[in-house]
Amino acid sequence: MTLPPSPPTGLHEGGCAFADGAYVPLSEAKVSLFDWGFTRSDATYDVASTWEGAFFRLDTHMDRFFASLEKMRMSIPYSREALRAILHGCVRASGLKDCYVAMVCTRGVPPKGARDPRLAENRFYAYALPYVWIAPPDKQREGIDLHISERVRIAPESVDPTVKNYHWIDLVQSLFDAYDRGRDTSCVVDAQGNVAEGPGFNVFIVKDGEVRTADRGVLEGVSRRTVIELCGKLGLPLRVAPLPVAEVRAADEVFLSSTGGGVLPIAKLDGVPLPRFPGPVTQRLHDAYWALRKEPAYRDEVDYG
Repeated sequence: MTLPPSPPTGLHEGGCAFADGAYVPLSEAKVSLFDWGFTRSDATYDVASTWEGAFFRLDTHMDRFFASLEKMRMSIPYSREALRAILHGCVRASGLKDCYVAMVCTRGVPPKGARDPRLAENRFYAYALPYVWIAPPDKQREGIDLHISERVRIAPESVDPTVKNYHWIDLVQSLFDAYDRGRDTSCVVDAQGNVAEGPGFNVFIVKDGEVRTADRGVLEGVSRRTVIELCGKLGLPLRVAPLPVAEVRAADEVFLSSTGGGVLPIAKLDGVPLPRFPGPVTQRLHDAYWALRKEPAYRDEVDYG
C-alpha cells in the first residue's frame, strides 16, 4: 500500500492518528462497531514512546509487534520501514516531543453473516498522543501504594500474554479492587498465588540485593527487558522465577517497569510501608534507565522539519 506524503510538523497539534491510510486528528480516528477487534478483543498492538523528540528502542517494539501479528495470524499492508515512517509521521504531525505512540491491528469486519476469521480484512491503526505515565513524577516521589489483588491472571495457556492484547478484564477489575481500598494501582496473581503483572507494567522486587521478577504469565515488556539488561551492566544479581505473594510482601524494595515511566518505585504494599523507599537498587536502575534513553544507540530521532 502506498504511503501518503509525510505530514508537516503540527498538522494535528496535540495528537495525530493514522487510519484508513491517512493522517487525521485523534477525534476522527474510528473503528467499526462490527470490527472483531471491538466485539471480540481480537486485536494486537504495541506501544512505543518518544522522549525529548526521540523514540526509545523503536526497533524492539516493532519486532514484538510483527511477532504478535504472526502469532495472531494477522498482517498489515506495510513493511517494517513503512511502519517506522507512519509512527514518525504521527509524532511529527502531533508536534509533541514526549509521546505515547501506539500501533494496532484488529481482525477487521468479516463478510455479513460470516464467522470465519480468515474472511476478515485486518485493519491497521496508529496514533501519537501526549506521554502517558503509570504514575507521574510527583506521585512517584510521594509514593505509590500497590494493591496485590486476588484476581487471578488470565492463564497463559488460554491467552498468550507475550502477545500484547486487549484482554484486560482481570487487570481492570483488579484496579477496582485497589481503588475500593484507597490504593493507587494493582497487580494480579496466577493460579498458584504468584504475583504476575499489573495494568500496563511488570513487577520487580529486591531482596538482599537480588532483583527478582516473574518468569511466566506476563507480557515480556520492553522496559522489563531493559531492566534485565541493566542488571547485567550494573552487576546486580537477577532471578527470573515465580514471585510468591509472601516473598513480595517481605521484599526490601518493589518497583514497576513500564513504557509509561520506565522504573517506578513502590512505597507501600496495601498500605504497609516497604523497608526502603526509594530503595538504593531501584534508584540505580531508575537513573540508569533514563540515562539509557539519552544514548544514541537506543534513540530514533524524529525529524520535526
